[in-house]
Amino acid sequence: MLAIVGALLVAMGLFSGGVLLAAEFGLGGLSAGATLWVLFPLFSIAGYVLFVVGAGNGPIRRMSGLLAGLLLLLATAAAIGLVLAAASVLTPAGSTLSLWYVLAVAGVLGAVGAAALRMPQG
Repeated sequence: MLAIVGALLVAMGLFSGGVLLAAEFGLGGLSAGATLWVLFPLFSIAGYVLFVVGAGNGPIRRMSGLLAGLLLLLATAAAIGLVLAAASVLTPAGSTLSLWYVLAVAGVLGAVGAAALRMPQG
């Protein structure tokens, strides 16, 4: 049960980060309030912890790889958005602060997750 709830929380955390990105450029008519700023890292981390507590070693390794990859993908999308905004290719709806936030949070969490996968199994 914990693994299922954890996986759902991770999915909601990643969705929150995706909405933060999409809303900045007015995609899909989405808006991102302060709640998503809190829920993005909170659900991503808490969901992963619940998943780890409730799952076996094989699923944990697969979930870690998937989560790290998706977080790094979000960070890359934020970086691309920042570059396109700086080059005036795309015009953000407001400040690019949410792009920087997603880049930092997703980049750090994704990099740590990817690095942990490369550690030797003991």
